[in-house]
Amino acid sequence: MTSLRPVGKSVENDKIQELFIKSIKNINYPIKLSLTQFDDENVENFIQQKNLNVFFNNVEKKNLPPKKKYSNKIMLENALHQFLSGDYEYFVYSTADILIPNNIFDIINEIKNKSEEFCALVFPNILQKNGSVKSISEPHYGIDIFIFKIKKDSAEKFQQSISSWNQYDWGINDNFYVSVCELLKLPIYNIYKQASIIKFENDFKTINENREWQINSWKENQNYFLNFLRKNNLSKLYALGSYHYLLLKIFRLKDMNLELFLTYIKFYSRAPFLLLKKILKIFSSK
Repeated sequence: MTSLRPVGKSVENDKIQELFIKSIKNINYPIKLSLTQFDDENVENFIQQKNLNVFFNNVEKKNLPPKKKYSNKIMLENALHQFLSGDYEYFVYSTADILIPNNIFDIINEIKNKSEEFCALVFPNILQKNGSVKSISEPHYGIDIFIFKIKKDSAEKFQQSISSWNQYDWGINDNFYVSVCELLKLPIYNIYKQASIIKFENDFKTINENREWQINSWKENQNYFLNFLRKNNLSKLYALGSYHYLLLKIFRLKDMNLELFLTYIKFYSRAPFLLLKKILKIFSSK
């Protein structure tokens, strides 16, 4: 399950999506893409040229609320319906700005021998920005791939649960999917030490998605997410506890290596500074 950005608007974004598609085609297992687009220019022609095995759905933007560009909730509804109507081993959520290792399902198949149902993810990503790779232990925000091994009854429960969820535009997807692991009682495996995920920084300027737009979108989606959490008896800290809560939920000693341990140390050592910054911001606004 993923969605592509408009093709032909940004040379950089087009290059990133080309690399994403190539990484998928290099995987030695049959992959079916669930693509839900929202009147995104030239995407249908692009996937036809790439000869992809794909469910393609286009949702007209006029069917979204005013000024909204896309919806991960609608994408998920379509993908779960497709998963339940076919015979698939895994259900995967992924962004389209990463490189997926070609051996990822070899790694996942090893987990399958330990757990009937589970969720595997990769945190942190290795960020590539302006052509250079940043520190492999830097705690970059964002979990950009979730691989679910779930039976049909769990998928149906997942499908029913999202009737209480809405999501438009940017933000809070990783929080949502970690909470789904608790909802479905899935053990979580962070496969960071076996699989490196390269994350590319998109050209947001060309597509008019600046930081202010992202923050406003995240706050709106936070309210939708809180409703989902209440309806499904899950902790509000998934929405209110920031990544400090999220990283605790995915922490497993068995997943640790030196780089991942350093990531956690770096992340939580910054917590007092962030807390102080928030307190000062509250007092300055009064």
